Amino acid sequence: MIRKLLPGLAASIAACAANTGPIIDTKGVDMQAYQRDLGECQAYSEQISTAKGVAKGAAGGAAVGAATGAISGNPGKGAGYGAIFGGAASARLNEREKSQVVKNCLRGRGYRVLN
Repeated sequence: MIRKLLPGLAASIAACAANTGPIIDTKGVDMQAYQRDLGECQAYSEQISTAKGVAKGAAGGAAVGAATGAISGNPGKGAGYGAIFGGAASARLNEREKSQVVKNCLRGRGYRVLN
């Protein structure tokens, strides 16, 4: 059952990872320095563990889904769907947090972040 659901979870996580990154006002910016700063800021964002968040979200979603599924008579199916939705939601939140860390870091280094 869960094997059937994993591709959907993987696709959801991949969609989150397709984030284009920060957009900055490049007027007067040394792009080599920016690339170096961007890499350092992205390294800071990697301190946020997406895998742990996804696992926790999937576990929580599975519990809620199983409870909901039990009411309708199919707790296994409910748990599977709950795991997918919980994991995907957690992945989105973690990726959003990583993106915010990068943007805050760049702002702190004097860049004008537009998004």
